[in-house]
Amino acid sequence: MNTAANNNMVLAGWALIIIYAIIILFFVIRGAKRTKNIKDYAVGNIKFSPVSVGLALAASMTSAATFIINPGFVALYGFSAFLSYAIVLPIAAMVSLVILTKSFRKHGSSVQALTLAQWVETKYKSKSLGLFFGVLSILLLTFIVLIVVGLTKVISKTLDVDEFYALLGVVIFIFGYMMFGGANSMVFTNTIQALLMIFVAFILLGSGYQHFSNGVHGFIEKLSAIDPKLVGLTNSSSFLFRDFFEIVVVQIVIGVAIICQPHIITKSLLLKTDKDVNKYLKVGVAVELLFFLVVFAGFYARLAFPDLIYNGTKLKMDGIIPAYVVSEFPVFIGLIIIMGLLSAGISTLEGLIQSVSSSLTTDVILPVMRKAKPDFKVNSIIINRIIIIALAILTIIISYDQLVNPK
Repeated sequence: MNTAANNNMVLAGWALIIIYAIIILFFVIRGAKRTKNIKDYAVGNIKFSPVSVGLALAASMTSAATFIINPGFVALYGFSAFLSYAIVLPIAAMVSLVILTKSFRKHGSSVQALTLAQWVETKYKSKSLGLFFGVLSILLLTFIVLIVVGLTKVISKTLDVDEFYALLGVVIFIFGYMMFGGANSMVFTNTIQALLMIFVAFILLGSGYQHFSNGVHGFIEKLSAIDPKLVGLTNSSSFLFRDFFEIVVVQIVIGVAIICQPHIITKSLLLKTDKDVNKYLKVGVAVELLFFLVVFAGFYARLAFPDLIYNGTKLKMDGIIPAYVVSEFPVFIGLIIIMGLLSAGISTLEGLIQSVSSSLTTDVILPVMRKAKPDFKVNSIIINRIIIIALAILTIIISYDQLVNPK
């Protein structure tokens, strides 16, 4: 790419991100006006459409890994990875979602639970167990760091800025607006992000249509010509897809675990009536299945880079899809796809910040304070914002270390 084209891409990138930020802030301010206490922050006080909450669910479940890393696995290891990530994992996750959501919401709404820890505490009548799950939520900081590092790298390259400044911008902006809006704004922002991700998913899935000019068999033959292992049900060259246990059993366990994450399972508590649950699940499941299918783009990327080399450089797994986007799409479409990839990360990050801060506030800090001083009174929203600031500082420190000294 020449310098002029590169400069145009950077300028266009800045313009798109600024527009994106303005739209997000509009909905954050709108939601913040309705957020008066920790209950409003955790589950909202707006009667959300089940369609919007379903889209928010799909956006929160889909991190950047779904659009970037998992297709990279497919490019490297072929059908065995596709079987694992696009068939077994989605079936396990979606079946778990349907089964667990209804039972979780039934008890959660009856006791007005705000968090997973509160649900556990009231379900099993154990304050210590609730406190344990509240403390356990801090471990999700590792997931937060993973997403922030990924967002930092993408934004740094897109806007041509130093990674440290990109990191500061990502954390200050996202953690900053999450201090105020909570669930009231998150459903709106997640809906926008989900719609953008749907658009990007269709672009990526349709980008390799020319490879089917000789039908499905012709497509398979092209992959087999590169490496016969790409079309096998297992792949002995991989470290994740060598046998039935790794491809099926492990992914079933992971699928169930994904749904049990606090920022996923608690989404149903945003619904105000039980009659909305089925529509919420239909929308969430349908959109999430589409997102899982995006890994198919990994096949297109492998056909574009048979030797996994781009511009003379050997591609790493997480660099395969970005390289495919840059090489196959014009600048503007490429930037739209990048915004979709960013949306996947940001939507999950929003959910994590909201659920972790809510749990630490209601399940750890406030109970400990009230036990030490029964007549203690404090604004729970202020406590929640202090926790988000603390999480932001920790995220910057750990993420920067990961950028400088990758582990």
